[in-house]
Amino acid sequence: MLSLRGPSMWTYPPVLEAWVDIGELEDFPSNLIPGFYERLEAWLPTLIEHRCSYDERGGFLRRVREGTWPGHILEHVTLELQNLAGLPGGFGKARETSTRGVYRVIVSAYQEEVTRAALHTARDLVMAAIEDRPYDVPAAIEALRDLVNEHWLGPSTASIVQAAEDRRIPYIRLNQGNLVQFGYGAAQHRIWTAETDRTSAVAEGIACDKDLTKSLLQACGVPVPEGRAVDSKDDAWEAAQEIGLPVVVKPSDGNHGRGVFLDLRTREAIETAFDVASGEGSGVIVERCVPGNEHRLLVVGDRMVAAARGKTASVIGDGRSTIQQLIGSQLNSDPRRGNTEEHPLNLVALDSAARIELERQGYDGDSVPPAGKEVLIQRNGNVAFDVTDEVHPSVAAHVRLAARIVGLDIAGVDLVAEDISRPLEEQGGAIVEVNAGPGLLMHLKPAEGKPRPVGRAIVDHLFPNGAEGRIPLVGVSGSHGMTGVVHLVGQFLRLSGRRVATASSQGLYFDHRQVDRAPAGWSAVQRALMNPLMEAAAIENGARAILTQGLAYDRCQVGVVTNLDPAQTHPDLSIVEPQQIFNVLRTQVDVVLPTGCAVLNAADELVADMARLCDGEVMFFARDGKLPRIAEHLAAGKRAVFVRAGSIVLAHGADETLLAPLASVPCLAGQPGLPIESVLAAVAAGWALDLPRDCIRAGIETYGMPAPAAAAA
Repeated sequence: MLSLRGPSMWTYPPVLEAWVDIGELEDFPSNLIPGFYERLEAWLPTLIEHRCSYDERGGFLRRVREGTWPGHILEHVTLELQNLAGLPGGFGKARETSTRGVYRVIVSAYQEEVTRAALHTARDLVMAAIEDRPYDVPAAIEALRDLVNEHWLGPSTASIVQAAEDRRIPYIRLNQGNLVQFGYGAAQHRIWTAETDRTSAVAEGIACDKDLTKSLLQACGVPVPEGRAVDSKDDAWEAAQEIGLPVVVKPSDGNHGRGVFLDLRTREAIETAFDVASGEGSGVIVERCVPGNEHRLLVVGDRMVAAARGKTASVIGDGRSTIQQLIGSQLNSDPRRGNTEEHPLNLVALDSAARIELERQGYDGDSVPPAGKEVLIQRNGNVAFDVTDEVHPSVAAHVRLAARIVGLDIAGVDLVAEDISRPLEEQGGAIVEVNAGPGLLMHLKPAEGKPRPVGRAIVDHLFPNGAEGRIPLVGVSGSHGMTGVVHLVGQFLRLSGRRVATASSQGLYFDHRQVDRAPAGWSAVQRALMNPLMEAAAIENGARAILTQGLAYDRCQVGVVTNLDPAQTHPDLSIVEPQQIFNVLRTQVDVVLPTGCAVLNAADELVADMARLCDGEVMFFARDGKLPRIAEHLAAGKRAVFVRAGSIVLAHGADETLLAPLASVPCLAGQPGLPIESVLAAVAAGWALDLPRDCIRAGIETYGMPAPAAAAA
């Protein structure tokens, strides 16, 4: 099984490529297996959505009924199991190899551990359907869901990643959690859920100290409730008398609403609340109870981008059921409630706050309230009802100011108000907390109202004005001569003043420093792209690397294909024909950005034919500038690099510039020397990057000379 973690001959996103030997089943397509269609359709009815080659709803099931082979069925079942488990992605292919009965099955693999498990589960399910054995499909899907929850991104992080993908911003997952890098090299930004590399530790520390936050907000004119920190039960009661009842008691540095008690009116209730709150944080605060509903407003950058309102949770007595039973039947039966991040509302539990609330009304969990009697269970929490369009401009201004005072670039601002569409001052509303790393689920999947594109807001904040977080990146593929192109391009880029990562068969280099001697593969290139000092990169990608690992980057500014040797086959990977090699090497051209350029060998017909596949510009190179393909290209006003009268020529339409005589290029005559085609390809790549011609000329004239001591250090 091959893990292709980047663009490959199959597609752009990561995939798993499994080689499947179906043996004697090659002679038994699905229409010849009694009852197979019926069992598969009954076990996975959602396969009706797979359109397959008929490009119609139910197309795949039609293929199963008419007759198809297990490799094809395995592909679709794997994809559907992943979908049902909650993993995105729907790309799949099944292709025969040169060995009868052996198929390549290729499926999307956004999370490799899950996809591997899904492939094995799909194999077991398909074999059970073939052999008419029972199979517990719900249990299998539940096991895959557990894997998704364990390994996949949380919904907040996933929403940001999806927004980045929509804007074609590349990303690299940096750990098994929610730490993600967007962009490459020096252009990158990082997030950890809803915190970014612009979120300072100072600001986060301030936000964790609720008393300090409140004092800073108050000093800057933001409405906050009166109150102070207390250190004992007696002090809590004394503070409550100073402020005036009712009051709120809460931890000074708690989160998720734990240990928060509202509308306390008696000494006994305040002292009980103090005991619980002191166990949830390092201190306790008593403050004025602000009338109204709890709200959470999300600030990103200097914009208020979403708002949600909370609702109290109550049950209605029926004269027969206990309050505990009513919570189960009336509240926790709501499908929007649950313990996972996919549920916008939490399950209601009889915690300490709920028990105090019940005692205030004369009940406990075993009480049976009379029919029609409403019993309040929770005053706070359940903040999942979208009110973004209702927020008064002055309220939005207050929360933006609050985030700025604390110093957070992304903040969840909690406020209490009776009507969010009115100014806080005229209704006695107040901001009660400013939180770092706010949850986004309430805005992405509200219990009621419109979902808000908060992930996109965070991406736009990190990458304004259409920036994509990219550095100049040159990818070089082909059968021969790639290494010299990579290092020549690296030389050009360094001479232009950039810090450069080069990855080739000679190893991984950061500027002149070799950091890994092993031939650079997918992991080494990822290291280069993660390095925040690197301002450009040149990467070698041989056919075998593309076949077994995929490209380590999503797109590139310049893609070079040096040549295609039909004799350089990979029979162990079922790549034996020139067209198959073409399909592998074209991957480098497929990933050229629309604003980028493919640099192709005009003297190699198969390579030159890749021009039609490029989304961006095409520049040809060849030793012979009189080739018909180059002549046609220049006649169309395009660019080419070739040799004439012993000099390297840069031609753009009818305009020509002599770059340098071949005699001034020592690497052509070195031991071993570079092929002239490699030098021409590198020159074309440097020109495609719009590097100064003086840098390109100096690069080819000095390539191979010892690096200056300061640069090599």
